[in-house]
Amino acid sequence: MRFSGRIYKDGKFWLAEIPILDAMTQGHTRKEALEMAADMVETMANQEGFRVKVFLGSGGEFEVGSTDPKPLISLLLQRKRELSGLSLSQAAERLGASSRNAFARYEQGRSVPTVEKLNELLHAVCPETDFVIRESVAP
Repeated sequence: MRFSGRIYKDGKFWLAEIPILDAMTQGHTRKEALEMAADMVETMANQEGFRVKVFLGSGGEFEVGSTDPKPLISLLLQRKRELSGLSLSQAAERLGASSRNAFARYEQGRSVPTVEKLNELLHAVCPETDFVIRESVAP
C-alpha cells in the first residue's frame, strides 16, 4: 500500500506533501525532503520496526509505502478521525456501533479491514469525501 505525494520547490526549500494525511515536510534538497517525508510517515505511524520506502514518479510526484499495510491503514484512519475532530466513540457511533472498539480495532491495527470496510470506516469520519484507489506499478 502506498500514499501519493508531491514535491516542489518553494523559495530555498523543497516541500514534500502527502495530501491524504494532510501532512507536509521540507528539506534543503529534493533528496532530503523525500527522506523527511518517509521519516514523517514512520514517526506518525509510531510502530517499532515499521519502515517506509519512497517511490519516485514523474512531474514532482512520489509515493510513500510499505510492504506492511497495517500501520498505513491504522495511520490513515487515525489521521482522518483526528482531522475530523471526532473521538473514537463518535466515530463508532457514526458506524452505528455502540462500542468505540468498533472503530478502534482498525485504527490500532488489531484488525485489517476489507476494501468495503475501509470505505465504510473512512466514510464514517469523512462523509463528504470520496477516496480514489489508484494503481501504481512498482519499480
